[in-house]
Amino acid sequence: MSEPASEPAAERDPSRVVTERHGHVLLIRMRRPEKRNAVDPAMTAGLDAALNELDDDPALWCGVLAGDAVAFCAGTDLASGAGTPTARGGSYGVVRRDRSTPLIAAVEGLAYGGGFEIVLACDMVVAGRDARFGLPEVARGLVANCGALFRAPRPLPLNVAKQMLVTGAPLGAERAHTLGLVNELTDAGGAVAAALALAEQVCANSPTAVAASLRALEDVVGEPDERGWAATDRASAAIEDSADRAEGIAAFLEKRPPRWQGA
Repeated sequence: MSEPASEPAAERDPSRVVTERHGHVLLIRMRRPEKRNAVDPAMTAGLDAALNELDDDPALWCGVLAGDAVAFCAGTDLASGAGTPTARGGSYGVVRRDRSTPLIAAVEGLAYGGGFEIVLACDMVVAGRDARFGLPEVARGLVANCGALFRAPRPLPLNVAKQMLVTGAPLGAERAHTLGLVNELTDAGGAVAAALALAEQVCANSPTAVAASLRALEDVVGEPDERGWAATDRASAAIEDSADRAEGIAAFLEKRPPRWQGA
């Protein structure tokens, strides 16, 4: 479900994703507040275009990815879907991207489901104290299929990652900072400013050396990713045609408790 696109990309809506240049830093903001920045095909196209710009412009040495005060991102829009994975970024245009330019997540409010998986695809995390991270897929009869099955246990203790994956219960920013998921914790509303300050620290260094360091680290840490994606595909296939998956999505859209069948 995260393979490169085989269909034409969705048309980009400039209002979904906006960018601002701050010297050598590109600030990328998701803008769909009425849906808590849930990702639809247009947002996937916008994120892909923004991250292509970050990757391809030699004048950009670091990126910051943010939502708004209420939500970083609520994950996939279950009504419309997130659209076809992109050729360079995979799902959301983000989670399978091969990057050597650092990307910092600036999180306010919730980062749930695919929104948390976008956070896990970033290199560093800055969060406001009110931020919450969650993987509620099991409550919808789904599995986390954009990297969390193997990325969540890297910054988090294995038992905590398991608890998030099988209960759907969120993790608060302060505990996430204590456990090592969050690099820097700020007062509510301060995540973007702190992330930009962290990006400036990155940009004070040689961009060549930074890129080489990230590439070397990814060669080591990311080596098991192909096994992780294969395991994710197996988990996704196991629930693809299940009655629970259909019921979970229907219950969410109808705003009612699900009636599980265990099949």
